[in-house]
Amino acid sequence: MTKLLLKIFIPAYSPQAHSEKERSAVGKLSGAVGIVCNVLLCLMKLLIGSATGSIAITADALNNLSDATGSVVTLVGFRLAEKPADEEHPYGHARSEYLSALAVAALVLIIGFELAKTSVEKIFNPTPVDFTVPAAIILVVSVIVKMWLFLFNRRLGKEIRSNTLLATAADSRNDAVSTTAVLLCSVASLFTDLPLDGIVGFAVAVFILYSGISLGKETISPLIGENADSELHEMIVKVIESEEKVLGYHDLMVHDYGPGQRFASCHVEMDSEEDPMYCHELIDNIERKCMEEHRVHLVIHYDPVITGDAETEELKTLVTQLLRKQDERISIHDFRMVVGEGHTNLIFDIVLPSQLMAQKKAVKKQLDADLAAAADKKLYTVVTFDISSFN
Repeated sequence: MTKLLLKIFIPAYSPQAHSEKERSAVGKLSGAVGIVCNVLLCLMKLLIGSATGSIAITADALNNLSDATGSVVTLVGFRLAEKPADEEHPYGHARSEYLSALAVAALVLIIGFELAKTSVEKIFNPTPVDFTVPAAIILVVSVIVKMWLFLFNRRLGKEIRSNTLLATAADSRNDAVSTTAVLLCSVASLFTDLPLDGIVGFAVAVFILYSGISLGKETISPLIGENADSELHEMIVKVIESEEKVLGYHDLMVHDYGPGQRFASCHVEMDSEEDPMYCHELIDNIERKCMEEHRVHLVIHYDPVITGDAETEELKTLVTQLLRKQDERISIHDFRMVVGEGHTNLIFDIVLPSQLMAQKKAVKKQLDADLAAAADKKLYTVVTFDISSFN
């Protein structure tokens, strides 16, 4: 079914590569399919919920309604995200996709809270549930449809790397589980007087609230400015290190303005003896390759480093060893030496784990003391501190 829908609505679709236009088309297709399926399921469950007097089935129907509304927001979000950059938004509108997911999360929380209140009332004031075979059939169909939506959105979400579609897939899977619970409860209620209907309705409401909170966390994090995920970080590093003239890199920062609008900056070290014009050409090639392969706008700062100077290498090794005595996670980069008449300046960056950033003064003080004891000349350190998340 997934292949058929893609063939009909996105004839040029390819799982391997996606233009922004094609990616947007996939998101809008997912939203449209979600609206149709969830509205139909909601209407059917509302009918059987009213006919049987089951609050659990009615709660499940409203859960489908929230999913349908979420699909509308997803559809609108992808539509807004494809708007080109303008003077007011030079980085584009791709974060609209995150905002649409946040709106879905808020809606899910509101519906979950209302369902929880209604279910608690049903627990303390239970009413008979008249469960029928047609009702059971509709619930079974609902489970099947939701599992298909789970597989549909998970596949598309992975192929276009969309957190919104992956969240939608997880929500569909959760709905299949909750509808199964409602079905089992409805059958069990035929054989007991316990207020199972209200209890399961409340359980479904808690499930909905949990999904809303989880989705909200996943959406707020990139909006606040989370670090690049490890997979994207590794892909960028792989492109940088594919150039054999690169001796090292540091200060890799990724700024996420939404899918397809990721910007990164990085310092790349090359031998100072290399022709600067040649190094500039290599850097251009790395930046272009990163954009073509991963749709990341990479900007590289060129750091020429002195190689082959025995004294510089010896002092660099000494500083590294002394810092590692304080903590094995500490490293350095951009090390250079300036020799004066009365003393020698060692200029470099110290990379600290985030947990040690508050102790940077103590780290430098201890390093200066250790250097004074270990070196046979007067050394002054000029240090800049970096956080390890960018290195």
